[in-house]
Amino acid sequence: MKPHVETWGHDGPPLLLVHGWGGDHRTWRALDFGEHRVIAPDLRGHGRSPAPDGGYRPVDLARDLVPLLDGPVVAIGHSMGAQVVTALAVEYPELVRALVVIAPAYGANEAEERLIPARLAALRAEGAGAALRQLGPLPGPIAGQLAATPGHVLAECYAGMYTVPGAFGVRRESERYLARRNCPVLAVHNVPEAARWEACLPGHSRSATVVWPEAGHFLHLEQPERFVDVVLSGWGR
Repeated sequence: MKPHVETWGHDGPPLLLVHGWGGDHRTWRALDFGEHRVIAPDLRGHGRSPAPDGGYRPVDLARDLVPLLDGPVVAIGHSMGAQVVTALAVEYPELVRALVVIAPAYGANEAEERLIPARLAALRAEGAGAALRQLGPLPGPIAGQLAATPGHVLAECYAGMYTVPGAFGVRRESERYLARRNCPVLAVHNVPEAARWEACLPGHSRSATVVWPEAGHFLHLEQPERFVDVVLSGWGR
């Protein structure tokens, strides 16, 4: 499946920007990466990309992105997008020179794990209405993007992250899968406990974890200039 993709800029190492669950490429227009070349796809079932019945595991979504890349990128992913870029780095290491994960949707602890079955059942029954309820208040454009996402896409993506064979969203599976990342990883968290967990994982010597506890889940949109500066000072210059 060929996803819809938008590109802009032309300088520096290419940046692959992967939106989260229920978003699309427009999420990233609020961030100014200057003249850096940006590749911003709509994941399968999101935005202007086709929405087939299946193929919504992070590894499937990552596979869709491979034809869009003609060389290694700095892959940046938010929430579910962090799972997707992680899968890209693990399964196609030659295409990823570094990762930036923002409030990643992996590492669900035991308390979060207990909520997963009921949340998935609600998504299968109600689609975007259940997703909007589960996420709570969202930035205006994100709420509109999520509401426009087909219900089966939201449910199958959620299952792909947490419940299907090979899912790595819950903590014990995250630890196994993330150990296969061989590139530098910058993890930007808003939850201190999650940041502490990720900071203790084995990884590349240049990996780093930062936490902005005053921010929400969409921290890159709340503090776009700060986020861009962190990314570019690490791997974009």
